[in-house]
Amino acid sequence: MTERKLRLGAFLQATGHHVSAWLHPDAQADAGHNLDHYKALARTAERGKFDLVFVADSPGGYADFTDAETFQQNAKAAHFEPVTLWAALAQVTERIGFVATSTTTYEDPYTTARKFASLDWVSGGRAAWNVVTTGADVSANFSRTEHLEHSKRYERAEEYIDVVKGLWDSYDDDAFVRDRASGVYLDLDRFHVLNHVGPHFQVRGPLNIARPPQGYPVIVQAGASEPGRELAARTAEVIFTANLVLGDAQEFYADVKGRLAKYGRRAEDLLVMPGVFAVLGGTEAEARSRYEELQALVHPAVAWSILRRHYQGIDLSGYSLDDIAPPLPRDTNGSKSRLKLVSDLVERERPTLRQLYREVSTARGHLTTVGTPEQVADVIQTWFKQGAADGFNVMPPILPSGLIEFVDEVVPILQRRGLFREEYEGRTLRENLGLARPTSGAGLRNRDAVPEAATGA
Repeated sequence: MTERKLRLGAFLQATGHHVSAWLHPDAQADAGHNLDHYKALARTAERGKFDLVFVADSPGGYADFTDAETFQQNAKAAHFEPVTLWAALAQVTERIGFVATSTTTYEDPYTTARKFASLDWVSGGRAAWNVVTTGADVSANFSRTEHLEHSKRYERAEEYIDVVKGLWDSYDDDAFVRDRASGVYLDLDRFHVLNHVGPHFQVRGPLNIARPPQGYPVIVQAGASEPGRELAARTAEVIFTANLVLGDAQEFYADVKGRLAKYGRRAEDLLVMPGVFAVLGGTEAEARSRYEELQALVHPAVAWSILRRHYQGIDLSGYSLDDIAPPLPRDTNGSKSRLKLVSDLVERERPTLRQLYREVSTARGHLTTVGTPEQVADVIQTWFKQGAADGFNVMPPILPSGLIEFVDEVVPILQRRGLFREEYEGRTLRENLGLARPTSGAGLRNRDAVPEAATGA
């Protein structure tokens, strides 16, 4: 049996993951619109033999733009659309995979299937779709009057993914024979029309692009609520998750892996990759000093905006930052898993509001580790070996320096310990992640004969 290897992704957020990273002199201040910056990051991650790069994305901007004082300090307010960005970066890299976010709530499955199939072809089989249901209410940007309720978003997502997979199977792998002698370009026996009719979507098909090189682009998901876990167990191949402590990570890992069998899946068919925000230093004291230097950049107005975002519907005007953080709201129509994570933190540690905003200003609920490269490698190894993770999404505090440091200082330690690859195993993202390639037709609900309409323009 092949020894299990650690998976690594580079989770990129323009200037870095710290909320005030752009203010640091090491950050690329114009990163959100600087293609050369992203080219360098992708090449750095590939030099480090990372499996993938990923950028967070929202389909419709930011809801808090009316808060002028904090919005004018928000370096994440504008950035490239990810599929477009990855299509460009695929041309300057060879092996690293590209994960782009696309929402099942505010986009159409036919468009999603088409653009990710295209990205898979453009990249030579290195595309992945991060499936999100969109917690933020951006309905005003999409001609809608309200944001779908949480459970309805997941019901829609279930059907959405089935439709997209079915569209990717519009053609068998060998459908395009391109036989000049016979004049046959497409073998109609290897062509399929989806003809999907469901509660949310009516999609005839076929897709107007050949079956992707990977069969399907890799399916990634991030939800950790109950419906999110179930959706991941049925459909996802990678989960980007957030956990602050080892025990919670182990519970999540065991829970989602334990759901796979009822869908005919094996534990190795789903990779769990928590985020890790690592602040490095030559000594632990130096790392701690660098961490405090970052935290000192947070403007008080930004601190309060972070807190208000978590305490929606609760008046904080009577509190100071040194007061003990009150309980968080019990429910939300946004991200239920992130609300639970922060609520658990408040209940477990009883922080002050100052301590709470400092905790989430770094990695927004992901694991934060501050120390030497050896100490950071120790944490990664512990989680990997003790049933908490199959790999990590590395979240550099500042970019580009944070990624360069991780590649140059932490990756060699993981390689020496035999945990991480020294060379890529294959050319596609699936090959490098050790994921099976879906066979032709795996996503079809039926294989209806070609209707007359399908042969027209």
